Amino acid sequence: MSETESAPPQDQFKDFELPAPLLQAIDDLGFEYCTPIQSAVLPYSLADYDVTGQAQTGTGKTAAFLVTMLTHIWEQPKAITSTGSPRALVLAPTRELALQIEADANDLAKHLGTNAQCVVGGMDIQKQLDRLERGPVDVLIGTPGRLIDLINRRHINLRSVEILVIDEADRMLDMGFIPDVRRLVYQTPHKRERQTLFFSATFNDDVMRLASSWTLDPEHVVIAPESVATDTVAQEFWLVSSMSKASLLAKFLGTSAPERALIFTNRRDQAHRLISYLNKRDIHCEALAGDIPQRKRLATLTRFKEGRIPYVVATDVAGRGIHVDGISHVVNFDLPEDPEDYVHRIGRTGRAGAEGTSISFVSEDDAFNLPAIEEYLGHSVECIQPDL
Repeated sequence: MSETESAPPQDQFKDFELPAPLLQAIDDLGFEYCTPIQSAVLPYSLADYDVTGQAQTGTGKTAAFLVTMLTHIWEQPKAITSTGSPRALVLAPTRELALQIEADANDLAKHLGTNAQCVVGGMDIQKQLDRLERGPVDVLIGTPGRLIDLINRRHINLRSVEILVIDEADRMLDMGFIPDVRRLVYQTPHKRERQTLFFSATFNDDVMRLASSWTLDPEHVVIAPESVATDTVAQEFWLVSSMSKASLLAKFLGTSAPERALIFTNRRDQAHRLISYLNKRDIHCEALAGDIPQRKRLATLTRFKEGRIPYVVATDVAGRGIHVDGISHVVNFDLPEDPEDYVHRIGRTGRAGAEGTSISFVSEDDAFNLPAIEEYLGHSVECIQPDL
């Protein structure tokens, strides 16, 4: 397995000789320069190499693999006559992430005539079947359980997959999805007969074994977590007592009025209590937590994207699928127990080259989580008394 250093974000998409309709869509979205992961991945993925990429959420890896897929399909047109037989497949661990990838795919493919569809659990299966039956699907995005269900019902077959993307492999592993993912990979052509793009925020021994099993002589790209965390996000750590965290947050939101803020708690019950506290003080916000019905979570996420809700309180599990441009602030109401979650959280702001701010409350209850975060970032942090 070879390894390449990530390039600085100075490459332009037009440098890669992408299809003109794809470049038009990229221009419509306001993108010109590649992020580091895009600069590092695209020279290899567009040349049909397998790639394993280590990068956090918010680095632009979704666009990297979608641009690769859409370019391949455009440059190698094939007449697809059967429904449910995609040329490209993306496996994602959560519904929210899969739906966001579908939205990004449709944004990029709007001038190409390429059809991208998403199938996920927790939503009306008949509606998904109706969409699949309307015509051939070029790019299929899905969560493992729903994909296996549709394969067992003979609505989907993966024998024609030319490009396979496995996204957030470490999260798949944590959530126990690997047996299902393995079944799906075996439904696709042999790795010598397909291109595989494999992404993970971390590459421990278990993830490395999966990557080795499913890819063929891949180019390995690493985007350092500390670069993701610090390049475009100003990080602040506020000393606060546990009893005054909610009032401090309410004061910050009321006086500073950030344009769009995502607030993280460690538990679902904390999220609900915080929502109740803020709403009683006329601060408009909603919750994204695992115990909220999927339809309500998606409605909340849509309102947040459209700016109708300025603030959302989320847990890590529900927050994994939040890919919203324009988040100005991330607030860690609780310090996460896992330092990797810290980087995932603050990666929700400072996206696509924009600047963002993260504010982490450090109380007597969770200050012991701070050393692990400092070690993960590779530097110490300064805790300050908030000036509010």
